[in-house]
Amino acid sequence: MTPPTDRTRDAEVTAVSRIGDTAPHSAFTDLVRHDGRWFCAFREGASHLAGDGVIRVLASPDGRSWTTAAVLRRDGSDLRDPRFVPRPDGRLHLYAAAVTGEATKTFRTMAWLSPDGHRWGDPTPVGEPDIWLWRAAWHGGAMYGIGYATREPRFVRLYRSGDGTDLQPVVQTLFTDGYPNESGLVFDPDGTAFCLLRRDRDSATAQLGRARPPYRDWHWTDLGVQVGGPALLRLPDGQLVAGVRLLDGRPRTAICAVDTERGELTELVTLPSGGDTSYPGMVWHDDLLRVSYYSSHEGRTCVYLAEVAIGAAHR
Repeated sequence: MTPPTDRTRDAEVTAVSRIGDTAPHSAFTDLVRHDGRWFCAFREGASHLAGDGVIRVLASPDGRSWTTAAVLRRDGSDLRDPRFVPRPDGRLHLYAAAVTGEATKTFRTMAWLSPDGHRWGDPTPVGEPDIWLWRAAWHGGAMYGIGYATREPRFVRLYRSGDGTDLQPVVQTLFTDGYPNESGLVFDPDGTAFCLLRRDRDSATAQLGRARPPYRDWHWTDLGVQVGGPALLRLPDGQLVAGVRLLDGRPRTAICAVDTERGELTELVTLPSGGDTSYPGMVWHDDLLRVSYYSSHEGRTCVYLAEVAIGAAHR
């Protein structure tokens, strides 16, 4: 992990609350602000790898008082890792993996559509079987998403879609070395795309990718640190921040500054976390970073919401 530089930012966790704790294992979160309300989605199951997962969607008017908006189930499937994707037409997409089978598992990305975060339609399979669409984002009238192969050979693939459902490959093999998988994806106003990519083999160090439209040619930088559950967010002043699990020393969920020029991650603040922890969702609102994440530092694995104040860069 890169030590603070001469462009250090002050960051402080100002509040933390536990918002999901009714299941034996509550994990794999995402967070969105939609139509003036907060929504947090996460998986509930008997354990980290149990095959009984459902997706619970919580709603809140203020980020403090939460109630269940929906519970999404699919018979015979373990639903995992929900991801919100706000659409240009004002509706919400929610993507998750439906995992079936025991000895040999199969993966299919499913999409639900909602006008208000409470009413969700029937799930629609999207993408290709056994390529798990992770994070996605809209830019320039299209949605882009990165999926990773859940079988050998391992690779990640870049998709583009005009409607959020019909995913067409833009780059068939975006990255291959070191078992690439989970990713964070964000676009700058000038159209530059950035991808924070997890790897789990060889050195297992994360990669930072950069590309300009039409996103066929990518430049990758090895960040020299292992991460899990990456999420990327662009702050109003242009700084990229990442929410990740860090494994150097003790497992923890942290917010890091991303230096795209130097190819560095700098840990800004550690969230109260430990053990089985990670998979944050991040939203910037009213000059605060809100972060959903899960952790087992209090014993049982639960979902938390943190408020993080991040100051301007200073020398």
